[in-house]
Amino acid sequence: MESLIGLLVGAPLLGAAVLLCGGRRLDRTGHWLGTLLAAASFALAAVLFLDMLGRPADGRAMHQHLFSWVPVGGFQADVAFQLDQLSMTFVLLITGVGTLIHLYSVGYMEHDARRRRFFGYLNLFLAAMLLLVLADNYLLLYVGWEGVGLASYLLIGFWQHKPSAATAAKKAFLVNRVGDAGLAIAIFLMFTTFGSFAFAPVLSDAGAASEGMLTAIGLTLLLAACGKSAQVPLQSWLGDAMEGPTPVSALIHAATMVTAGVYLITRSGAIFNGAPDAQTVVVIVGAVTLLFGAIVGCAKDDIKKALAGSTMSQIGYMVLAAGLGPIGYAFAIMHLVTHGFFKAGLFLGAGSVMHGMNDEVDMRKFGGLRKYMPVTFVTFGLGYLAIIGFPGLSGFFSKDQIIEAAFAKGGTQGWILGAVTLLGAGITAYYMTRVMLLTFFGEKRWEPDAEGNAPHPHESPRSMTIPMILLAFGSVFAGGLFKAGDSFVGWLEPVTTFEHGHPPVSALTVTAATIVVLLAGVAVAWTQYGQRPVPKTAPRGSFLTRAARRDLLQDDFNHVALVKPGEYLTRGLVYIDHKTVDGMVNGTAASFGGLSGRLRKVQNGFVRSYAVSMFGGAAVLVAATLLMRAV
Repeated sequence: MESLIGLLVGAPLLGAAVLLCGGRRLDRTGHWLGTLLAAASFALAAVLFLDMLGRPADGRAMHQHLFSWVPVGGFQADVAFQLDQLSMTFVLLITGVGTLIHLYSVGYMEHDARRRRFFGYLNLFLAAMLLLVLADNYLLLYVGWEGVGLASYLLIGFWQHKPSAATAAKKAFLVNRVGDAGLAIAIFLMFTTFGSFAFAPVLSDAGAASEGMLTAIGLTLLLAACGKSAQVPLQSWLGDAMEGPTPVSALIHAATMVTAGVYLITRSGAIFNGAPDAQTVVVIVGAVTLLFGAIVGCAKDDIKKALAGSTMSQIGYMVLAAGLGPIGYAFAIMHLVTHGFFKAGLFLGAGSVMHGMNDEVDMRKFGGLRKYMPVTFVTFGLGYLAIIGFPGLSGFFSKDQIIEAAFAKGGTQGWILGAVTLLGAGITAYYMTRVMLLTFFGEKRWEPDAEGNAPHPHESPRSMTIPMILLAFGSVFAGGLFKAGDSFVGWLEPVTTFEHGHPPVSALTVTAATIVVLLAGVAVAWTQYGQRPVPKTAPRGSFLTRAARRDLLQDDFNHVALVKPGEYLTRGLVYIDHKTVDGMVNGTAASFGGLSGRLRKVQNGFVRSYAVSMFGGAAVLVAATLLMRAV
């Protein structure tokens, strides 16, 4: 079975190569080829998963070595794969949800003239993400990491004729480059410390390294995770990335790219376990982003950007859990998987609404759509209940575990983290209820667009609704299956290690508090948006509301803290270059030019001038000779 691992990456990679290089002859069938190869990768993942289940828990890891990439002395870089319980979880999520998004895209992109190219980019994205989670060393992981960045740039800016889409793609690429630099530095530090960047020697020898070195490696890995997973302070690209087609939002922001940072931290658990300071920073970043994204999601009228803020917040939950160490690793991945189901379903539901509303995204122009789009309403509604943590649905089980683990941190820090996670749950219930009410309830508020075209909301075709239905099943049942008998924790324990936390209050008390906070958030949203008329334009609101509409001034901060100093630095360097470097070069050239100009006057071609020069020279020699004799 080990020989089949490479085919997981090979199938979508083949699809990307054929679709992007095959030319227009594939325009009519290319989308089905891309979907078929994504499904083939998922089918192969299912076969490998069944084979893995038949092995003992401590013998389930599989390895495949393809070839030596860079064998130079002590520097050995291999193209090799590692398939264990952690990477298998990601492979199933990536290929499963990815295949459903491919199928959804068949209908969503039906009238796009560049549909073949779009599916080529989707296949390329899947291949890069699979390479990232299957690599058995950090250098090969870095290749997948950069591949995901490239594919996301191509997908976010797919409608590049729109200046906003082209700008969003560049922004995502540049912000992620900052995080990518962190991963590169971490790999350098690993090699100088351990003499290798393969997982096995680095993670097994982590305990022998100094705490200072582990802290440095951990912080640079966290910087990388902040970029890919849109965590503070590298979160500014996520909302703008909604400019891409909706399937891109579902693929990148639900089950793949934004989860890469959580995977990196969890995979590197041995490093963070030996660096408590780095772990503390991870927890702080997760807690801040959790609230940051939730507050932003409350103020957005664009349905996709409201969900983008939600993604940022939910990934914050995962990063916080991963920062808790062995008591949180498994719960971070558990919430990651359940989030992959319900957030992908929510994004696809948003795309279905846009499909029926002439691509309108302003929720204030929706209303009453449950009557016109019943399948979308039910599937989106189940995703809504899952993400707010409604008892019995997937989000309830995974998020509740993270809240318990936060309290189990102990001491004052545990109480603070527990309060933050509870507050985040309440805000999540508020803004997601707001999305539901504005979109599917109340009176219809849609109007003709600028060209006079009135929306005619209708249900989406089956190619779009079937993936939404399947994801809704995951939103409902996945969490309960994972929680039953702690099956998911037991599945991951050989890879991530697990320790039972001991919160200062009982699990029942934590659950009760979570439900109370959830209901409070729903009630506040219902009071504001379910019992009052919805104005066509948002009221001015408080300073916090206005700031939240502008993503809590993150772009303004970046402009003041980074862009402006960068401009001044550039101007200073240009001035130094012009006045000093160019001045020295130009001055030297001018000096020699002037000297040569003066010497050139001596060679004028007139015999009388040469005779005078000879006479003068002779006179000087005679005078010098006489002077020397006299002395």
